Amino acid sequence: MCSFSIGIKAQEISKESILHLTQQYQSQAVETLVSFLAIPNNGKIPEQLQENLNWSENQLKKLGFSTTTLYTDGVPVLLAEKKAKTKTNTHIPTVLFYLQIDGQPVDPSQWDQENPYQAVLKRKGVNQAWETLSLEQKEYPEDSYLFARSASDSKGPAIALLTAFKIIKEEKIALPYHVKLILDFQEEMGSPSLAKAVKEHQEALHADYLFILDGARHLSNKPTLTFGARGIATAKWVVYGPKVSLHSGQYGNYAPNPVFEASRVLAGLKTPSGRVTLPNFYKGIEISEKDLRFLAAIQEDTISTNARLGIATREAIGSGYQEALQYPSLNIRGLQAGWVNEQVRTIIPDKVVVEMDMRLVPESDGKTLMESLKKYIEESGYFIIEGLPTEDQRAQYPKIANFSYALGSKPFRTPMDGPIALLLSKAMEKIFGEDYILMRTTGGSQPIAPFISTLNIPAVAIRIPNPDNNIHSPNENIRMGNFKEGIMSCLSILTTHME
Repeated sequence: MCSFSIGIKAQEISKESILHLTQQYQSQAVETLVSFLAIPNNGKIPEQLQENLNWSENQLKKLGFSTTTLYTDGVPVLLAEKKAKTKTNTHIPTVLFYLQIDGQPVDPSQWDQENPYQAVLKRKGVNQAWETLSLEQKEYPEDSYLFARSASDSKGPAIALLTAFKIIKEEKIALPYHVKLILDFQEEMGSPSLAKAVKEHQEALHADYLFILDGARHLSNKPTLTFGARGIATAKWVVYGPKVSLHSGQYGNYAPNPVFEASRVLAGLKTPSGRVTLPNFYKGIEISEKDLRFLAAIQEDTISTNARLGIATREAIGSGYQEALQYPSLNIRGLQAGWVNEQVRTIIPDKVVVEMDMRLVPESDGKTLMESLKKYIEESGYFIIEGLPTEDQRAQYPKIANFSYALGSKPFRTPMDGPIALLLSKAMEKIFGEDYILMRTTGGSQPIAPFISTLNIPAVAIRIPNPDNNIHSPNENIRMGNFKEGIMSCLSILTTHME
């Protein structure tokens, strides 16, 4: 990727000015975030998707962006654009920002507030108990937290960026490069139409760099830039037992319980130390000495990390947490057989449902690994069917199962020492000195690979939320100190020149 020179020297502002402006606009930013969070945003519900799109478009137009709704297979993404002023015939690079607007569904009964979409500000007080604070204030304690669905994932980061644009507009600060924003309203569904949308609208989306406003910071909660993400593939394995659940007293010792056999198969997928046993699962993964130095630069203490997670030992993949993220993983994300707790019953379950996921790295091929998992199940003696087993199949095969899988977001990785890294590092150093982190990859997945492969541009994630943010779970939150630093980071990035 070539470096660029800017024709009109945009205004660079100092760390002191960035801090002052952020403090000046923070209460407005929180008010805007609270109003945005109040709009339910399940991407599977068309009405909610459209309401979030309308709100976003209205805000962007107020900030001086031109907007276009791009439809692919009936699904919209919102494209917004603002050009920097330039002399004639002077090339200015374009930065494309990716923003996720939708969120996971909610179960209000599991939240510690009446409505997960009505934000609540809290701070830990005596005995570490949460105390509710008023949102009607000009300054917010940095150790207070705003609780609501999508506070961190990812309306909070989106509003941090929009606040930086608001400051630039109202303070008449010149942009150093052209800016485009693409807003995704179905990220939590795997952005099923995004790859096709990028291909169909390549010209409209053309850019030189991609900045991603999604994902949480490193465990230390230091400001974080992440240069890659793992992909994801999911599988569902249904193991069939008797036609109906049976009384364990009448049929115990006679009718096989499908849980036991399924457990033996699942246990065989990993060694006691945590390595996946599928053939060639880690094939082709080599980490260069240069990348190992980048990983080693992140100081992590295994004892404190384990204590934070509540575990005694870690799985033996790589030399530590950072290196473990460079490999694919296999996870059992859900198990169901019979009933538990108040609903527990003395039965032999009629089936076992196992939900699994694989996190993939660029060296992995999701289809190959999933087919390897299917083969392992077949070699364990299971007859694989589609749909429900027939009477003849039940009579003929002692082990019957259904197996299906889906490929989701693809992995990506950007070099950690290229022009995009230099630009972002310069912006971060202005605010945080050397107290920030460069991560080679994140453990989660993002729908970014289509941009890289189709537009041929590098991508880096700018991480704002705190790592203890409960994303996808009840009581999702964003720390107010992180939100403030997010605005500062975005403002610094939007006023840093590309040399």
